[in-house]
Amino acid sequence: MTHTQNQPKTLLEAITFYSNNANCVEHIKKHYWPGGEVCCVRCGSLAISEKKNRPQFRCKDCKYDFSIRTNTIFENSPLPLSKWLAAFWLMGNTKNGISSHELGRSLGVTQKTAWFMSHRIRLAMQETSPKQLTEVVEADECYVGGSRKNWSNKKRAAVPFTYDHKTAVVALVERDGKAIANVIKDAQDETIKAEVRKYVAPEAVLFTDDARAYKSLGHEFWHMSVNHSQKEYGRGMVSTNTVEGFFSLLKRSIKGTHIHVTPYHLDRYLDDQTFRYNERKSNDAGRFDVMTAQSIGRRLTWKQLTGKVV
Repeated sequence: MTHTQNQPKTLLEAITFYSNNANCVEHIKKHYWPGGEVCCVRCGSLAISEKKNRPQFRCKDCKYDFSIRTNTIFENSPLPLSKWLAAFWLMGNTKNGISSHELGRSLGVTQKTAWFMSHRIRLAMQETSPKQLTEVVEADECYVGGSRKNWSNKKRAAVPFTYDHKTAVVALVERDGKAIANVIKDAQDETIKAEVRKYVAPEAVLFTDDARAYKSLGHEFWHMSVNHSQKEYGRGMVSTNTVEGFFSLLKRSIKGTHIHVTPYHLDRYLDDQTFRYNERKSNDAGRFDVMTAQSIGRRLTWKQLTGKVV
C-alpha cells in the first residue's frame, strides 16, 4: 500500500501502512497544511526550502527551522512517528480505552513513556471550544473515586458517609448528539447550574432527575424531570437514560481499564471518553484523522503534565 492508494481502514492495515515513515510524514503534512503547500509555522511565508531526505524545513524569510513535529504533541519526542500513529489508532478506537501498561506492551515502550504518550494524545482528543447544545439535552452528575466498601471496617466506623474522597463530574448529553463532561469543584447547586447555563442553549429542552440543583432552571429552560427517589426512570420521552449511559461507559473505562485515576488527571480521561462518544458515528479511520488534525497546535510537556509548572 502506497500513500496514493486508499488509506488504512483497519488496525492491521494501519500498522502496515504507517510502518513506512514516509507515509507517516505525508499523513501529518496533509493535516498540518491542508492546502497542500508548506508554509512557515512562525511567519506564514511560502518561501520554504526542504532538507533532503528529512521532513525538515527552513523559512527563507525569517530563517526559522521547523519540521512536521514543530508545535504538535510529537514535538521533542524521540519516538518514531510509526509508534505515535499506532497509539492514535489504539486510543481512538478502543471502546473502553487502553491503559498505559497495555499501550506500552503493544508499542514496545516503557509504561512511563506510554503514560506520557497517552496524555499527550488525550490533549489531541480534547474539544477546546464546544458549541452549546440546542436540542433535547439530558444533565446529570456523578462522583468518581474509591468505593467506601473497600475501606477497612475500622475506617468505615470512624468516618461517616461522605463524598469528600470522590471527585464530582457533571455531564450534559444531547440526544443523538454530543456529550460535554467536566470535573467540577463540588456538586453544589450554583456550580451545577453554572455548567448547564454555559453549555446548554436557552432554546434547548432540558431533562434531569429530581436533584435540587436543577429545580430552579425551569425559569430559564423548557425543563422536565423524573423522580428517581420514587423509582420513576422514564415518563414518555422524559428520562435521563442517555446521560446515564454515558456515565456507564465512563465508569466502565475507569474501573475496568485504568483502575485508578487521580483527581488531578481526571479531566483528561473525561476528554478521552467524550471524544470516542462524540465520534461514535464515524469509523476507525475517521476518528484517526480527527485526532491527527487536532494534534497540531497543541503541546504538553512533562512538567506541565506532572504539575511542576503552571
